[in-house]
Amino acid sequence: MKPEAAVARLTRAALFAHFTGAKFLNSDEMLKPDWMDDREAHEAMAYTLKRISHVLARHEVHLCVEPHGVYTKTVEGLLKIVNLVPSPWIQVNWDTGNSYLAGREDPYDALQTARDHVRHVHAKDISFEHAEKERGKVTGTPVGCACGDDAVDWDRVLSILDPLDRDIFLSVECGTIDQAERSLAFLKKTIGNRLADD
Repeated sequence: MKPEAAVARLTRAALFAHFTGAKFLNSDEMLKPDWMDDREAHEAMAYTLKRISHVLARHEVHLCVEPHGVYTKTVEGLLKIVNLVPSPWIQVNWDTGNSYLAGREDPYDALQTARDHVRHVHAKDISFEHAEKERGKVTGTPVGCACGDDAVDWDRVLSILDPLDRDIFLSVECGTIDQAERSLAFLKKTIGNRLADD
């Protein structure tokens, strides 16, 4: 929603991603200024996405919008942003923890609705204690707990994504090295032979 910052930052990020071999950038809608109404916000996002879509196509890098803010806390709002500019390079990063924590809709139904656009996943679990304090009150969190420890139903997540005929990249998002190690062990066991070597 802040093209004056977002266009330059996303352009630099896309260039950096290209030259380092990364294929995905993840972002959200940023914070909505108090003076901006919904129509203006979507016009600003459309401008930003139109400008960056050409850079993404040139460098073959996806920009994946994730559920993390005022509009993306619902799948309808998330897909409205993704579809502001018709580009195969603008897709979804599904954040399992943020979608659960937002508490606005069933996170698995929402994932089912968004799945054709999902190219990347933030594999984040949320502790029941964290959910009890903040579910429905926030739109996301920077870190969760170890995958498999608490609220996220990973079998449901994987059953929704499994039929897709493309690689889906899962990036663990948690708070400690121990949680990361446990998350990776859990995901390897849960995903089984569907997990790519790299």
